[in-house]
Amino acid sequence: MRTWLDKLFHLRACDTTFQRELIAGFIGFVTIVYIVAVNASILQDAGIPMEAGILATVLTAFIGSLLMAFWANAPIILVPGMGINALFTYTLCQSMGLTWQEALAAVFVSGLIFTAIAFTRAAAILSNAIPASLKEAITVGIGLFLTFIGLQKGGLIVTNPSTFVALGDLSSPHVIVTLVTLVLTLILFVRNVPGNFLIGIAAGTGLGFLFGIGGAATGETFSFAQYGQVLGGMSFSAIWTLPFWIATFSLAMVIVFENIGLLHGHTAMIGQPQKFRRSLQANALSAAISGIMGTSPTVATVETAAGIAAGGRTGLTTLVTGTLLLCSLGLIPVVKMIPNSAVAPVLIIIGALMLQNVQNINLKDFSEGFPAFLIIAIIPLSYSIVDGIAFGFVAYPLMKLALGKRREVPALLYVIAGLFLLNLMLPVLA
Repeated sequence: MRTWLDKLFHLRACDTTFQRELIAGFIGFVTIVYIVAVNASILQDAGIPMEAGILATVLTAFIGSLLMAFWANAPIILVPGMGINALFTYTLCQSMGLTWQEALAAVFVSGLIFTAIAFTRAAAILSNAIPASLKEAITVGIGLFLTFIGLQKGGLIVTNPSTFVALGDLSSPHVIVTLVTLVLTLILFVRNVPGNFLIGIAAGTGLGFLFGIGGAATGETFSFAQYGQVLGGMSFSAIWTLPFWIATFSLAMVIVFENIGLLHGHTAMIGQPQKFRRSLQANALSAAISGIMGTSPTVATVETAAGIAAGGRTGLTTLVTGTLLLCSLGLIPVVKMIPNSAVAPVLIIIGALMLQNVQNINLKDFSEGFPAFLIIAIIPLSYSIVDGIAFGFVAYPLMKLALGKRREVPALLYVIAGLFLLNLMLPVLA
């Protein structure tokens, strides 16, 4: 068995061992399993039932693991990504008015676009057309958006008729559990405790039980009955409308840029940059399959670094992680008990991590900094990732033209900015 796996994954050639890959895969699982609860919680806000969201998350991650393991032979974990799931739920479904079925169709089409890009030279062309400042700003803006969502789920921020938002009731059990869980998770995180997010969620769930928050424990196991309505539940009824294509384009752009950046980092970390191309292709196929399976697109996760740091060098690491995620389906009754106050701290911390990218933006050049600022500010304040990106992408060429720097703007960016401007103007023209 080990000899067969050695030949299949080229363990010796990649300077690793069977035991090391198993350990790395387990560590990868511990660091990423929290996504099952968090992603299902966000999908539920789009209208997808919790149990169906859990199944969609796990099954999609498992299929992504198989693609990454056997096509790319890389230790990179693919799961429905944080940030992109917020785009799916809070922008496509809640702001743009697409049903979750129509949004899944947009995920599928954007995945096909990503696949076409990944299997051609278009990936490099598209990446070069978007200024680095705008790419970094999208990450920062989504990070603030996730933090805002986490603060809302945790009850720390509530609506207010006079000021739009206000601080929540700090004496409520919901907020107390959120704050205590946040402090505990932060301590675990800064001390690099393995499985810090998972431990934090578990502790928050236990506190929620003590305070009478969260779902009740059941003896049920997972059922495919509810999931049957989500699997293959895509609807193309809105395919002839501009909002559908704006949504599709926005999804495609975010998953392409986010994954190109992450995969470059991961393949460099394992010292095998030659695996980048196949990893991107596996990633793209997985993103398209996500729409069929019933979830937002998969991305190469930041948590992959934990498995790589533990010695993971091949697809065997990913296969182990994916298999363990599949086995986690038996924990669905437990996952359904997790309250929002246990999930909120994870969203807040991930948002803070994404905020670090702001240091890569050249804020001293106002023609670079101001469009980036618009993206960062408008994404959370408008509760729309697409609208935030649109303002930044329209402002960028305008700023450059005003300064007589039109040659600094790639021709493709003018086209992209024009599409975003058209989307912003449609409500006015209508």
